[in-house]
Amino acid sequence: PSRSPSLLTASLFPGYFLEDFVDMLCNQKLHQSWELLFHHSVVIVCFGIAVLLHQYVGVALVALLVEINSIFLHLRQILLMANLVHTTCYRLNSITNLGTYVVFRMATLAWMTRWLFLNRENVPPAMYAVGSVGMAIMMSMNIILFYRLLRSDFFKSSRDVQPEKEQ
Repeated sequence: PSRSPSLLTASLFPGYFLEDFVDMLCNQKLHQSWELLFHHSVVIVCFGIAVLLHQYVGVALVALLVEINSIFLHLRQILLMANLVHTTCYRLNSITNLGTYVVFRMATLAWMTRWLFLNRENVPPAMYAVGSVGMAIMMSMNIILFYRLLRSDFFKSSRDVQPEKEQ
């Protein structure tokens, strides 16, 4: 069968996530990376099904909108590692990160969940189960990460604030 550009595009991502999965296994401690390893496992399974079965490729491509936010999550991590937390660049990235998180992560995952629910009669039960579990996992993980980002970048607790020096 001929390969559509959409299928070829979707085919790249299980490989990307698999490579990142192996890199984390080799270069990070498990307690530091288990959440991302779990996330990557779910993504690999879901994209793998779409690519191998040549079905749900459109939904898989919509899921790639989430990766737009990853740009700002990764930039945030780089700025943290560079100890640039108290800079305008970090603050602008935090705001952009939050905005793209809502638009490209939460809205995309909500749309995908809605699509799955509305099309449940057209999706085989096994695929519906995999999709439902995958979406539940992704939504839960992303809600937790959103809370952590809000708490870390916007709602610092009193223990996180440094006391002002007396003059």
